[in-house]
Amino acid sequence: MQRKFIGLAGEKSQGIEALKGTANGAAYSDAVRIDLADHTLLFISGKTGAKDGVLLARNMRDQTRQVFENIRTTLEGQGGSLADIVRVRIYVTQMDQESIRDVHAVRAEYFEPGKFPASTLLRVDQFVRDGALIEIEADVVMHRD
Repeated sequence: MQRKFIGLAGEKSQGIEALKGTANGAAYSDAVRIDLADHTLLFISGKTGAKDGVLLARNMRDQTRQVFENIRTTLEGQGGSLADIVRVRIYVTQMDQESIRDVHAVRAEYFEPGKFPASTLLRVDQFVRDGALIEIEADVVMHRD
C-alpha cells in the first residue's frame, strides 16, 4: 500500500480567509490517494463552489455545478473520472424544495442515469467560506490496469 497526500492550493491557507497570514495554514489535504495492488482509493475533501478561491455564484444550482467541476478536476489529475465516484457526502445551508431540486438536477448532469453514487445529504448552518451554499466530499475507487 502506498499513500499520497494531495495538495492543490498554491497557498497554505487553502483559501480560508481566517487562516491567511498565519504560520501554520490549513491542516488538511485536498485529497488522499491510496494505491493498492489492483485499485486506487481516492478520498476527496469537501469542495465548495469556488474557483481560484472565489465563489462564482450566489445560487445553489451554479455553486453545485462548480463543485462538481472542482471534483472532476481533482479526479482527472489523479487519472480518474466522475464514473469512479462510489459515495458523496453533500452538505447544504438551504434545504428548501428548490435547493434540493437544483442539487439533484445538477448531479444528474454529471452521472450516468442509474449509476449514481451512494449519497448522504445534510443541512448545516454555515461553511468556513462565506457565501458558500454547498460543499461535497467524494470517495472514489479507480481500477488499476
